[in-house]
This record gives sequence, structure tokens and C-alpha cells, in this order.
Amino acid sequence: MRRLLCLLLIVLALPATATGLLENRPSSTLGSINNSADFLPVREAFQLSLVESTPQSIKLRFVATEGYYLYRHRFQFRADPVDLTLGPARLPKGEQKHDEYFGDVEVYHGILDVELPRTDQRAFTLAVTYQGCADKGLCYPPETERLSISGDGATPAHDWGWRALVLFFLAGLGLTFTPCVLPMLPILSGVVLRGQVGGWRGFNLSLAYVLPMAACFALLGALMGMFGAQLNLQARLQSAWVLVPFAMFFAVFALAMFGVFELKLPHAISSRLDRIAGRTEGGSLWGAAVLGVVSSLLVSPCVSAPLAGALLYISASGDALGGGLKLFMLGLGMGAPLLLVATGGAAWLPKSGPWLIYVKNAIGVLLLGLAIGLLSRVMPGQITLLLIGLLAGGVGLFMGALEFVYKPPRKRLGQLLGMFLLFYALACWYGAFSGQTDPFNPIGQTRTIAANETAPNTRAWQTVSTPADLDRVLAEARASGTPLLLDWYADWCISCKVIEHEVLNDATVVERLKGYRLIRFDITASNAEQRTLLDRYKLFGPPALMFFGKDGVERAEVRVIGEINAADFAERVARANDRI
Repeated sequence: MRRLLCLLLIVLALPATATGLLENRPSSTLGSINNSADFLPVREAFQLSLVESTPQSIKLRFVATEGYYLYRHRFQFRADPVDLTLGPARLPKGEQKHDEYFGDVEVYHGILDVELPRTDQRAFTLAVTYQGCADKGLCYPPETERLSISGDGATPAHDWGWRALVLFFLAGLGLTFTPCVLPMLPILSGVVLRGQVGGWRGFNLSLAYVLPMAACFALLGALMGMFGAQLNLQARLQSAWVLVPFAMFFAVFALAMFGVFELKLPHAISSRLDRIAGRTEGGSLWGAAVLGVVSSLLVSPCVSAPLAGALLYISASGDALGGGLKLFMLGLGMGAPLLLVATGGAAWLPKSGPWLIYVKNAIGVLLLGLAIGLLSRVMPGQITLLLIGLLAGGVGLFMGALEFVYKPPRKRLGQLLGMFLLFYALACWYGAFSGQTDPFNPIGQTRTIAANETAPNTRAWQTVSTPADLDRVLAEARASGTPLLLDWYADWCISCKVIEHEVLNDATVVERLKGYRLIRFDITASNAEQRTLLDRYKLFGPPALMFFGKDGVERAEVRVIGEINAADFAERVARANDRI
């Protein structure tokens, strides 16, 4: 009761301080965004896949996430070896976009199918180069992906990854060790096996039960994958209209795992399935198979919530065959303990006990964590950090972090972990209210503010294009105690042109930048050396504006990524001046 009261007090206290956080919510312009977490990596923003390969043509599909677009004139398709020729790419007409610096261009939002005529039947590597931007003003450097095209014109099999399949198998195995599934194993084995435990007969009967059950799960996974593909959830998953309902579903499923309510089939359906199961004869392969199909539809409350979450995840992937395989592995994991019982290994299984409740609650916590992860795409980083802290603090309180009474050694270890989680929660809340967004570093770095010094009035922009030149000018500025503004620029970046002409030339901005060393890093070439520098500063592409203090340390809290107007940038410079 004390733990519930503590958690309730924390929840009630949060709205009183939430106003300050909401005031920092990113606006429709990028002037209030100061880190790369608000943008997707290039291969998540633009997803390329090989749809079909025939002796006559190759069909590619680009999926641009909502809020991002691709340039038609930036596509390039090259074959390796170079003596293998491809026909001209067949691209549909794009959307017209006019820019005062680049003129009229064509862009693509959403799904784009590209067809490449093929005359040579040899196997080769297809190099696909593309470039796109975010609607909010961030331009990605040109990206090149390589696809292996088989010689017989057959589309290569998808690679779903053995790690994902193993994880789903382990998830199914974990669902078995919940308080409403594990105690049912002896009963289930009695119904299916009818005393025929051990030997090949028991193994065959249990396998006849497990495989149809897993097949039903696989069918559900395939259907949800097809459903997701038809709705193009893969492209729309970054939209708040999809992410928020998904997150709410996961939160509801978590409450079901915590025992707030039970998820069940309607009584009319469940009663009919119960009658079918009751009339099925156990001890035969056919009867075991029917029981396996029926039991997959009569999943218990402990299984239905995580299963529904897995189905939502698969529907977003749009991969029917991959979704079927993943849920098939989930079903095999759930059936593995029954196979162990059937072959006489029941003694190896753990006994029922209070630990089963912990497994169930842990699954609920994971579902809440997944909900927060989805919401992080549409919420400010500070709100996300606040929710992570709330989850960690709640888990810490329920582990007895504040129960200062005598406990046996095992519970004291749990209490110690709970105290650590509560301390981490406090760090997250402190970080959220002080402008931090990184859950792995919630407090942020302590910055040494140099004493006020008179800096030279360096007004001209100096352009560099190599990491060595940039490191040199940063070192020079640090040695002379001069604050520095670094502008990331490229000729192909429309927003860079806007910032150059309309923002950096604004009278107020020019006045407030007096005393700064002005450096422009030209990433037009977008070579490997320059891309490494982007990774160093955790950037996806231009434009970006970074402030470095007199001590040479970046003031990350005032970093600007994407397009910004002159008034907002002038305010950002004023904030930077208070910190240099």
C-alpha cells in the first residue's frame, strides 16, 4: 500500500511541473530543435527493397517515411561489372516543387516503384544512389546502397535474420513461464498424451499438438503482415496518427499483464471452442492436432497481451512471410516445455511459485517500455526522458526501494536494484527539466565556462571541407579563446541556401555574432571522409549550426538542425552568448 501511495504522489506531482516541459516542445519549424534525435537515419527515412527480378526487368521500391521526400534528378543506377548495361530507369512523374535557388524540381513522397529494363542475364551488383530531404528542412547527403541481383532473374529470398527468429522463440518460451500458463502444463499433457508419457509416442503426440498451434500463430502473423503492407504502415509508422494508438494499445496490454483486467475472446466464441476441445479425443495424432489449433485461439490472458503486441509490431513491418515465420517461432517456443514433458523431462521444469508473478510483471514493464519508445518519435526528448524516469521509478518502488524494514538477503538485493532504478529515475527527471534528452546520459555533461575575454571581431566566413582543416580551426579558436559558429553547408541543400541568404545575413544576427569565428564546412562532395565527420558529431546531413564556446566545447543545448528563421536564430545566438 505504501508503494502505491508513493507512486500516486509522484504521478500527481508531475502535472504541476509539466508546463515547463511542454513549453520546450518542438514547433513546426526546426528553430527549437537542437539534436539529431528528431530526425531518422537516412536508411530509416528512405527504405529501399528489391521487389522483383525477372529476366526482362528489375523492380525496386522506395518507401519514404511521412515527412520526407526523394529527388527525382538525384537517382543513379549502376551495374557492377561495368560492362553490364541496364536500360534507362522508368520513373513515374513526381510532384512539382519550386525553389528560388534551385528552380523547379520533382520529388516523391510515400511509395515509389522504379523499373529497370534488363538485357543481360548475368548475376551482378546493382548500385542505387538516391538523395532526399525532410520536409522540416534537413537534407541528407547522397546515399548509395548495393543490391545483389541473381543471374537467373529470380528475386532473392528475404533475410529476416536468425537473431529475430531466436528472439521470438525465446519470447514464446518466456510466455510459458507465466502464472496462468505453466500450471496448465500437467493438465494439458494429461489431455493430449492420455498417460502416454515418454518415448517416441509421447514425443509424436506432443509434436502433433505443438506444430498446428505454431502454424495458427504463423497464419496470424502472415495476415497481419499483409494487412500492414496494404495500409503502408511501414511508411506511416512515424506519423502520430499511427504511433499514438499503437503506444496506447501496448499500454493497455501492459495493464492486462499487471492484472488490472483480463483480455479474452467473447464468451460466445470461447464457449464454442471449449465444446470443440471437450469433444476432441486425446491420445491420437489427429486429436492432438485439433487441440493445438483450438488452444492457439484460446490463448490465456497472460499470452494474449504480448501476442497482440507482436501482431501490431508485425503489421507495421508489412512483411507477411517474415511475420509468419516469427510467430511460428513464437509458437514453437511456447510448445517447447510440452515437448519436454512428453519425453519424460517434466522434472527439469521449474515448479510453480511467486516467481511466476515477477515474469508476468516483467513482460508488462517491457510493453510499457515499447510504448514509450513509440511515443519518443512524436514527443520532445524531454517528455520521453520524463516518461522513462516515471517507468524506472515505478519499477523501483514496487521492488521495495523505500521499504526500510528487515528483508532476507534475496529481497535486499532486489531492494538495492530498486534503489538504483529510483536514483536513475530522479536523474531522468532532473535531466528532463534541465533540457537533457539522452536516457543514457540524463544529467548531461558538466561544462566549464571560460572567463569573459575580449575576442577578435572575425566577420568573414572561412570555408573548409576536410576533417583535418576543421580540427585545425577549432584548435586555433580554442587556443585564442574565441567562440566559434560552425555552419554545415552543401550546394545541393536547399535549406542551406535559405539560411545563408535569409538568416545569416539578417542585421540582428550579424550584430549578435560579433566576436565569433565563422566557419562553414562544405560537405557538397559527400565523400567517405566527410561522412565520418557527420558521424562524429551525430549529424545526418546539412543544414546544421553548432556553437563552440571559448573553451572549445560545443554548446549542444543551442545546436540548430534543419531550417530556422532569422528571429528564432537570433534568439538562439543570444542564448549561446550567455553560455560562452
